[in-house]
Amino acid sequence: MVAVVMAALAGTVLLDVPPPATTRTERPPVAARPASDTGPVPAPGPAPATATRSAAGPGSPGAPTAPVLFSGKAFDTCEAPSLTVMRAWRGSPYGAVGIYFGGRGRGCPVQKELTPAWVASAHAMGWRLLPLFVGSQAPCVDSLAKRRFAIGSDPTGQGTKEGGDAVRAASALGIGTSSPLYLDIEAYRRGDTACAATTLAFVRAWNREVRRLGYLPGFYSSADTGVRDLEAQRRAGTKDLPGVMWFARWRGQPALLTESVLHPEAWTPHARIHQYAGNVTETYGGHTVAIDRNAMDAPVARVTVPARFAARVPVPLSFVGSRRP
Repeated sequence: MVAVVMAALAGTVLLDVPPPATTRTERPPVAARPASDTGPVPAPGPAPATATRSAAGPGSPGAPTAPVLFSGKAFDTCEAPSLTVMRAWRGSPYGAVGIYFGGRGRGCPVQKELTPAWVASAHAMGWRLLPLFVGSQAPCVDSLAKRRFAIGSDPTGQGTKEGGDAVRAASALGIGTSSPLYLDIEAYRRGDTACAATTLAFVRAWNREVRRLGYLPGFYSSADTGVRDLEAQRRAGTKDLPGVMWFARWRGQPALLTESVLHPEAWTPHARIHQYAGNVTETYGGHTVAIDRNAMDAPVARVTVPARFAARVPVPLSFVGSRRP
């Protein structure tokens, strides 16, 4: 199936339709850093690793391409909504959406809506996409449901394999090189040094493989576990860390640049996402969705798809007034 999709992606075009004029903005790309730069610098804080390959395909040669940046509000939800819902939600405050595109640990593994046509169509509507990969999890992960996906005895080999899996899955959907791929590591037992070391080895290997194949590795986790531990590694000068940090701390209000576990200049500029509320419902255009709320100033996917994939989705005849929980 992947081979068929990849063949269909030959001769693609870059759909880069800007969102309608609202309070959200899409920033121009930042200057690319040297290709030898493999992660955040120790101090005072890293810029995003922006050196990537062209959109010709994973690992293919080409000129470096800076990532597309977006600043504004984003939401993520377990299963990609229908295109009708995505059209209706263009009236919301959100300009970007997190999509769980791959990984054995996803809570919603089926993703019946998430196809190359969906990616092309949502992007053509003006949505910016945040690709999330939920693979193997920390051996001491808090969630009972995630423990069957624990990292095994070879975290480096497993991280390398799953990094390749992530790139192949993203590419098959029409998500091109220089795009961020966000590795989701759920909250785990704080203070368990052996568990943290295993998780770090997995994350670093995943990052290396994703970078090698021309994508930008990002990282999502709880501020008090995965994010805290990676910040300690950044301060220590550890290599192969993620280029973008997506931290979860549910306090109801965005605190993009004032998160207590991060140095004020760590993962800046344009390399942070804050998930500030979770498991809430919102309604726009008569469609209610359970979401997590995010504020961001960070890279989003570059979408490279055949123009014919973009489906025509009718605008609803009427919109129900929005409500917030």
